[in-house]
Amino acid sequence: MIYILDDEEYTCEIVSYLFTNSGIRNKFFTSPSEFWEEMKVDIPDLIILDVMIPEEDGLTIIKKIRTNDDTCNIPVIMLSAKDQELDIVKGFDLGADDYVRKPFSSMELLARVKALLRRTSANAPEILTYEGITVEPSKYRTYVGGERVSLTQREFELLVYLIRNKETVLTRDKIYTDVWGAKCLNESRPVDFQIHNLREKLGDAGTLITTVRGVGYYMGDNMKNE
Repeated sequence: MIYILDDEEYTCEIVSYLFTNSGIRNKFFTSPSEFWEEMKVDIPDLIILDVMIPEEDGLTIIKKIRTNDDTCNIPVIMLSAKDQELDIVKGFDLGADDYVRKPFSSMELLARVKALLRRTSANAPEILTYEGITVEPSKYRTYVGGERVSLTQREFELLVYLIRNKETVLTRDKIYTDVWGAKCLNESRPVDFQIHNLREKLGDAGTLITTVRGVGYYMGDNMKNE
């Protein structure tokens, strides 16, 4: 998903049409307030940001993006009619990844976007997603339906393990050994306790964790909890 922020609706429509025809999902905004509201709902893969925007200029916006832990790694391409070297330098100093001058070539912009996405995706931290659950192992963050969920370290490690082994029946012994690195010794209570807490914290998504009677657990959407 790419977000486009430019107060010129015509420019937004042109860029959006270009990306849509190239199979790239995108949304455009003509005001920073709309942009920030959507950022609370979903984090994009890349942002195209105009420098001169009423309400809040692009340089201020990119500074906010780079100082927020949830958005600091989003690649940003600055888009502006201004061509003074000072503006370009300011943009790069604040964390812009690329800079395209207006009027721009559609094909050049598309090529720059694709190149930047390739570079950033190769170095991006691992993100796990499954049926509305998003997990960032490197940051110990969990989201369900876009909302942040607070988990203990044990619960987090368990969730990561279940997602990585989704749609596979896992015994309690295997879960205990693989997640916590110790022999379970036929003691099921620690695993059952963590599963119970994890289900509660995940809310409706907790129903994805299925009890397999006499065996263990299963992460999937085609079985019912017992």
